[in-house]
Amino acid sequence: MSQFVDRRLSGKNRSAVNRQRFLRRFKGQIRKAVTEAVSGRKVADLERGEKISIPSKDLSEPVFHHGPGGRRSIVHPGNREFVTGDRVDRPDGGSGQGGGGGSPDGEGMDEFVFELSREEFMNYFFEDLALPDLVKKQLTAVPEVKRVRAGFVSQGNPSNLHVVRSMKQAIGRRLAMAAGPREALREAEEALAELEAKGEGASPEADELREEITALRARVAAVPFLDTWDLRYANRADKPQPSSQAVMFCLMDVSGSMDEARKDIAKRFFMLLYLFLTRSYEKIDLVFIRHHTVAKEVDEEDFFASRETGGTVVSSALELMRDIIRERYPSAAWNIYAAQASDGDNWEDDSPRCRELLLQDLLPAVQYYAYVEIQAEHPQSLWHEYAYVKSVSRQFAMQRILGLEDIYPVFRELFRKKAA
Repeated sequence: MSQFVDRRLSGKNRSAVNRQRFLRRFKGQIRKAVTEAVSGRKVADLERGEKISIPSKDLSEPVFHHGPGGRRSIVHPGNREFVTGDRVDRPDGGSGQGGGGGSPDGEGMDEFVFELSREEFMNYFFEDLALPDLVKKQLTAVPEVKRVRAGFVSQGNPSNLHVVRSMKQAIGRRLAMAAGPREALREAEEALAELEAKGEGASPEADELREEITALRARVAAVPFLDTWDLRYANRADKPQPSSQAVMFCLMDVSGSMDEARKDIAKRFFMLLYLFLTRSYEKIDLVFIRHHTVAKEVDEEDFFASRETGGTVVSSALELMRDIIRERYPSAAWNIYAAQASDGDNWEDDSPRCRELLLQDLLPAVQYYAYVEIQAEHPQSLWHEYAYVKSVSRQFAMQRILGLEDIYPVFRELFRKKAA
C-alpha cells in the first residue's frame, strides 16, 4: 500500500493561499459585514473573530455548460410552461410536477457563512484609519534603514571593488596553489646541483631532473597573478533605524458632571483609540491624563479603572500636557497627537484659558488634536471656545457623541485616512 507524505511548507494551513484569494475577492462584502458587526458588539469585545454572511447572489462561480452538438433537453430561463424533468405538458393549474422531481417553486441557496479570524477581523476594522497630518516624518510599520558597512563579499558592483582586500586574497591564493610545486622545484634544483658537483651533469638522471625542473617552473608560472575568485567587494547592509517618534496624549474628564454613563462612553472611546494605536503602529508612546480640578498623569490601569472624581478645571489637563511636552517630547523631534474627552462642563472663566492654551502653547507643537464632547444636550462653554479654535486651526477637530452607537462613527471620522 502506497503512503504519501505531504511536505508542503503550508503544513496544516494548506488552504492559506485560497483563503487569501477569497478575502481579496469578497473584500467589499467582508468590509461591509465587519462594519455591521461592530455596531452590535461592545468595544471591549472588538478583538475577537466574527462570523459573517455573504449573500448567495455574490457567490457566482464559473460553471460548465453543454457545448454545441449532441442530443440534449433544456428549459430556457423564463419558460413558464415547463421545468427541468417534465415529460408531458403541465396542467393549467400550475400545480403539477415533472417526473424528474423538478419543483415549480424553484430552488434556493442559503447565504454563505464565513468566519474571520481575530487578526483578519482587526485588519479590516482598522484598514482605512491612520493618524492624520503626519508631515514631519512618515510613521509606518516598516522602520527606516541606514546603509552601514558589513564586511566583504565575493560578488558585487564593480564600483565597490576593494583593491587592497582583493590583492591580499590573491597573494594568499598564489601562496597556497604554488607551495607544492615550489617545494618540489627547490628539491629538484638541489638534486641537480649535487649531480653537477659530482661531475654527473650529463647523466640520464640529470636530464630527467632538468625536465622536471622545467615542468615545475611552468606550473608555478601558470598560477595567475589575479583571479576572479580573488575579487572582494565592500558590502553594505540595511540597519534598521527608528522611523519616527510619535506620542499620543489621552485626556479624560472625570469630574462630578461626568456620570457613569458618560465615563463609560469616554472609556470606550479611549479603548478603541488604544487598540487602534497599539495594533497599527510599532513604536508610539501613550500618555494618559485624568483631570477634575487637578490633572494627574496616570498609567493605563488607573486611566481606565480609577474612580477618583471632583470638580472641573479643564485647563489643568492642558497645562500638564504642555509641561510634559516641554520636558519629555520636544516638538522638533516628536510627532505629537492628543485626544480629549469631556462633557463640556467647565468653569466659565476657565474655558477662555483653555482656548489660549491651545492656540498659544499646544497647537503649534502638535500634529493633530481631537476633542470629543460626550452626551451634552446643548453645546457647553468649552464647545463654544473650541469652535473658535477649530475655525482658525486645521490641526484641531471636534465631534459630539450622544450615545454608544456614535462611538465608532465618530472615531472613524476623526482618524480616517486622508487622500494624498
